[in-house]
Amino acid sequence: MGLFDFLGFGKNRKETIADFQNRGAIVIDVRSKAEFQSGNVEGSICIPLEAIQGQVKSIQKKKKPVLLVCATGRRSGMANSLLQQKGIESFNAGGWRNLA
Repeated sequence: MGLFDFLGFGKNRKETIADFQNRGAIVIDVRSKAEFQSGNVEGSICIPLEAIQGQVKSIQKKKKPVLLVCATGRRSGMANSLLQQKGIESFNAGGWRNLA
């Protein structure tokens, strides 16, 4: 897996995001609460990166695919890796403005 795949910027990125959205994905913003309050994707929820580990079970209970966003794609890439390791279907959508 290359860096661009880790960050979610592969050639099928737009198609993957559209597929997730069509299947009712939840959008999780892993920025800080202050960053989230300054602007976010409508309907998204804020779970800061440092808190995502503690929310795995509640995310699993939703039984929906997850799109992860942050400011640039770096933090959402880390969260994506963690959620996938826990068996959650997730995708790094990059910067939140990509979905706004």
